[in-house]
Parts: sequence; C-alpha cells; structure tokens
Amino acid sequence: MPAGLARRSLLGWTAALVTLPAGATREAEVTATPPIDGIEEWQDFLRLYVTEEGRVVDTANHGTSHSEGQGWGLLLAEAFDDERSFNRMLGWARRELRRPSDNLMAWAWRPDRAVPVEDHNNATDGDIFVAWALQRAARRWQRPELLELGIRVAQDLHSACVRELRGRMVLLPAAFGFEHRDHVVLNPSYYVIPAFGALAQLMPDGRWLALRQDGLALLREARFGRWGLPADWISLSRHEASPPSLPSGWPPRFSYDAVRVPLYLAWAGLEAEPAAQAAARFWSSSPVTPAWTDLVQNNTAPYPADSGFLAVAKLVHDPAAGPEFLPRVRQAPHYYAAALTLLARLAAFERPYAQADASRQRRL
Repeated sequence: MPAGLARRSLLGWTAALVTLPAGATREAEVTATPPIDGIEEWQDFLRLYVTEEGRVVDTANHGTSHSEGQGWGLLLAEAFDDERSFNRMLGWARRELRRPSDNLMAWAWRPDRAVPVEDHNNATDGDIFVAWALQRAARRWQRPELLELGIRVAQDLHSACVRELRGRMVLLPAAFGFEHRDHVVLNPSYYVIPAFGALAQLMPDGRWLALRQDGLALLREARFGRWGLPADWISLSRHEASPPSLPSGWPPRFSYDAVRVPLYLAWAGLEAEPAAQAAARFWSSSPVTPAWTDLVQNNTAPYPADSGFLAVAKLVHDPAAGPEFLPRVRQAPHYYAAALTLLARLAAFERPYAQADASRQRRL
C-alpha cells in the first residue's frame, strides 16, 4: 500500500474514492446507486454456477474456472449487494489463482489435473474485473482493505499489460505470449471501457484514461468484413503505420470474444460507437441471430446464438431496454451465456448513469 494512502484516515480514503483524476468520467462512482434489481437472477446464477467455496464453474469447459469468471462473479456480487458471496469468491481466487510474483490471477484452474493451475499467465480482462469489483466493493461496504488490494491489482496489471505502441497505449491480453518482434496481438473484448474510470481512481499516476481514449480509437479502426464488425483477435504492427489486421492462428470471427465489445460500449453509454452500431445492424439483419460470422468469407454460423448473445443484442439494439426486458439466467445453456445475461442486465441498470455523464461531458 502506498505510504500516502496508508496515512489517510478512514474518512480520507472514502473521500479519495469520490475525487476523480482530471478527465475521468463518473463511471467509477456508479456504486452510489442502489443494488441492481432482480435478485432472483443472481440467486439462480449462484445456484447453478458457483460452488459453496466460491469457485465460479465454466460448465461448458469440463468444470474449469477462469479468472474471467471470478472477476465477473465479484462484480456481480457487489452489484447485488451480496457481501457473503463476494468474500467467498475473492477468498477462493486469492487462494487458488493468485500468481506467485504479483497480485494478478492465473487464467485457468482445471479440476481434472493433478496440478489445477498449470499455466501462471494471466488474462487481462479477468484482472480488470477484479480490480473494478474491489474498488466498488470498498466503497459500498466501507472496507479499506479491499481498496488497498484493488490498488495493488491495478498497479501490477498496469506494469504487466499496458504498453505504448506507435504513440498509443495498448492493452496486452496477458503478461506473456502476445508481444512479437514486428507486431502485437490484441483482444478487443479485453478493453472493458466502463472499468477504466475506476482503474484511474485506483492508480491516478497510470495511463488508464489514455488507454480508454486510445482503446476507443482502436475499436473504431479494427472493424472487418461485410458488416464492419469487431474481431475476436487483431494484430497491430509495431513499425508500419498500417491499420489493425486479422492475425494468423485465430479464426477470423466476430463471435464469443468480440460479442463483449458492444456489451461494454453499451454499458458505458456509447451505443453510438461504430462497433456497437455495426453489431446492432448485423444482429438485426437476420430473423435468426447467428452465433458467429467469418470476417473474411462473410458467412455465418449454421446454428443460432444462445441467450447470452441475445441479451447483448437486445441491450445494444434498444438503448431504452431495462433489465426486465432481457433474457433470464435460467434460459442459459451454460455458464458463459448466463454470465453474459447477468452482465447485460447490470449494464442495462447502470447505463443511464453513464449516458447522463456523457451528456454532462458534452456540455462542458
């Protein structure tokens, strides 16, 4: 914990949470609102996908647990004012996933392996959600120890995964494996746009606000295929002033990763951004929403999207839609669809605050 923060009184650290860095939005202050409605949806998620010890289970991937799931679970527990579940999920993550060298989490824990964590690389989006959840929970429940931990996570994440490339800030998908001699590989869905205000609060001397601005610019550029959609994965050259491209080694698709790009844009009140608008047009172009589209061949999946995709599609297509108009957790065929459903519901609940802030910013 930084010495300056350690010297603050309890009154001081709560005051610090409402003092935003210059240029920050009020997104980080959304926990001043009441808990999200629809507690039965959260209870269904807990019953179906969270163990008593606090492990969030990916039921479509052999019971694996991911840092992504733990981060989402923590944020949702805060939003539903469920401190007991928050404590259980945070405790399990810190015991089982914490990397030995920092406060980030290993990306996967597999119950069918002799050593459940075989790879200590992180997944940046999971750590973003953990830091964001800690910042929000510290404020909701007046727990300075969560704020301290959130600061450490934000600092370690910034050091491991935030880079400057060709004059812009970029977010690596993990600490290792995505930086190459002539290019970097990025995952657009890891740019959790509504979280960057909170990260800037946790670490005012970081580059989080520049990363938010540059990330939005990147999302405007990195659109492909007939519909101009975001891709699951992109490549950015280190040396050439060339636009983002589709990398080799990954299917050139808008699918299970990239669906989160319009989700996070809508959550931040940015449905007018080109990537969100393109997704809305794509989803409304067919009576049956496909699970993916190939961004080179422009063909679509032969099977429909699940209820999680449909929740995001509804959220993006109808800016006035509230949580009550979205699919239910019980309709989801597996963990990922259920998580997308709940995140879309939380985004619908919090979006009006982000939209009001965006309106204030335009008037300034």
